[in-house]
Amino acid sequence: MASSDHTILQFSPSPLSLSAKVHPLVIFNICDCYVRRPDQADRIIGTLLGSVLPDGTVDIRNSYAVPHSESQDQVALDIDYHHNMLSSHQKVNPKEVIVGWFSTGSGVTGGSALIHEFFSRETTNPIHLTVDTGFTNGEASVKGFVSVHLSIGDQQLAAQFQEIPLDLRMVEAERIGFDILKTTAVDKLPNDLEGMEASMQRLLALIDDIYKYVDDVVEGCVPQDNKIGRFISDTVASLPKLSPQDFDKLVNDGLQDQLLLLYLASLTRTQLGFAEKLNTAAQIL
Repeated sequence: MASSDHTILQFSPSPLSLSAKVHPLVIFNICDCYVRRPDQADRIIGTLLGSVLPDGTVDIRNSYAVPHSESQDQVALDIDYHHNMLSSHQKVNPKEVIVGWFSTGSGVTGGSALIHEFFSRETTNPIHLTVDTGFTNGEASVKGFVSVHLSIGDQQLAAQFQEIPLDLRMVEAERIGFDILKTTAVDKLPNDLEGMEASMQRLLALIDDIYKYVDDVVEGCVPQDNKIGRFISDTVASLPKLSPQDFDKLVNDGLQDQLLLLYLASLTRTQLGFAEKLNTAAQIL
């Protein structure tokens, strides 16, 4: 009987045992980049930074957006911007390396394979993280994917994205910070001046409480407590002795510094927005 050759259709070995841990800062940063995106952008993409833990889990700790433009059949990335941002991040956190990339939207799109191919040259087995900022199913779904190649013999035909487990649990320090963020007005976080005003109002309320307590103790309405008395005495003694004129000057100088910082922050934000629009227009042209 004559032997015949068979061509086998197969997937490349899949890293399905791979899992990833995503820190809350990454999700917050992605959402912030989406809010600040150019008006004509349907989604944003960016780089994921982190490390691979000894057990093989990919620890995603940081991220930054990468300017891009895409159509149905092509994607253009600002590679120079990507490398400059990577160099800047690694000067601060040299142990963080590229572990994948992210995009906003409800899932994988047609251009995702092209972007994933680029990041495959930047790192081995990159993770594709998707964040549904449009709340398609009523919630901000976060998913992770890896790419698996479909081939016939030695010829590669296509790539398929397969979902991997994600660990979105927070450590205690991150949970405390998240709880503080939830207790504040997330839609309107206080700026520096509002925070200073709230602190001064709280300080005045505490001083009024101390005055009332001392008066009540002197008049015999409240029994004296030596521990509280020593604590108040130590607190008063720790305050610098300033004249009213010096105190007013100190407060006014602080307010002027805060106003200058707000002005510079607003100016910087405007310049960055203008630069992003120019960069996007240059890529389109």
